[in-house]
Amino acid sequence: MNLTMVGTGYVGLVSGTCFAEFGINVTCVDKDTGKIESLNKGQIPIFEPGLEDLVEKQVKAGRLRFTTDIADSIKEADAVFIAVGTPPRESDGHADLKYVHAAAKEIAELAEGYTVVVTKSTVPVGTAREVEKIVAQYKKPDSVIDVCSNPEFLREGAAVNDFMHPDRVVIGTDSMRAVEVLKEVYRPLYLNETPMVITTAETSEIIKYAANAFLATKITFINEIANLCEASGANVQHVAKAIGLDGRIGSKFLHAGPGYGGSCFPKDTLALTQTGKSLSVPQTIVEAVVEANKNRQVQMAERVITACGGSVKGMKIGVLGVAFKPNTDDVRDAPALVVIPTLQQAGAEVFAHDPAAQEAAEKHLKNVNWVKDPYDVSKEADALVIITEWNEYRALDMSQIADQMKVRRLVDMRNIYKPQDMRGLGFHYVSIGRPEVSPKGSAKLKQVS
Repeated sequence: MNLTMVGTGYVGLVSGTCFAEFGINVTCVDKDTGKIESLNKGQIPIFEPGLEDLVEKQVKAGRLRFTTDIADSIKEADAVFIAVGTPPRESDGHADLKYVHAAAKEIAELAEGYTVVVTKSTVPVGTAREVEKIVAQYKKPDSVIDVCSNPEFLREGAAVNDFMHPDRVVIGTDSMRAVEVLKEVYRPLYLNETPMVITTAETSEIIKYAANAFLATKITFINEIANLCEASGANVQHVAKAIGLDGRIGSKFLHAGPGYGGSCFPKDTLALTQTGKSLSVPQTIVEAVVEANKNRQVQMAERVITACGGSVKGMKIGVLGVAFKPNTDDVRDAPALVVIPTLQQAGAEVFAHDPAAQEAAEKHLKNVNWVKDPYDVSKEADALVIITEWNEYRALDMSQIADQMKVRRLVDMRNIYKPQDMRGLGFHYVSIGRPEVSPKGSAKLKQVS
């Protein structure tokens, strides 16, 4: 088979590469000349474990290529996937579909014979029908084009594995011919008995938003429970473990922290609320989730200031992690983008480290002192703040960090350390949803001269 992937962003590049791994000939197209030139040199524009090696393998096998010329690939394609960006509009937060519409028009004008046009981008309900209208208006008289919704469910940092071993594949279309084409595209998964949900385009589009909104709700729920635990002296990790053992609830996404971020949850929850308003069916729970998460990130900065005695003016604050989650360089809507500027506005000098996201973060954060070694952020620091739970931060020599800090004060927004261990090292330790602890043998902070 021959596929064309329009858009080589996160979704397009991962999906196109993994389809090539299935044995399909894939052409990834993008209008960004610089991005295509980099990809043809083997330079991957995103940080995603396992992707670089897979791209190299498929390019060498001749099944994956990158180009800015869409025309030739469309003519030979059995299916064309639209994986362009759908950023939130500044006016109302609704998904901006101008790139999807432009891609649909260009594909329709070039397609020959029978072609399936697949919306892979996350789009509001009704988008596939809009694409159908565009295709009908601009397609060649002798071409036949079916439109299908096929949302992605990829987690940044685990995208390759998620694509190869999905929980389900959702196919939304009225055309059984298109269904058969998509089943052939996903043949390795189909043979492996991966559940195939065949439904309408509208249902498929809502499935994507509903899934992300529900996961965002679980995160926000456990963060609210964490606040309750802090106020009452309970332990949110024990609460999460107990309720997660209930099969009706499940343990995933019950990790209290500084709130969700990234390319999906903030955008998709906001888009879902706007879709609800446009259809006069307000999504009140999701609206509350959006507001609570926004407040959460501000509260995290205030927590650092409180831990420092109510003021951080003139203090050195070390920050570990700025990506919204580990194993990615994505900082979109990352809690760090709120926490760091708030601390700076309060008068703190911030030193920061991240294994992968410094370059992306530098576009959003100003006057941050970036260091290459995570230990350097703690030197003579008045407080150390963990925002992203990179594995290398779990294995730090905390006794070394304690010895080189001005004040042994640690705000752990990801609960990666045990309170009793930090107390034994003389830290004033503040975590999420767990009792705050003071240094062993004293309720006061241990000053290190």
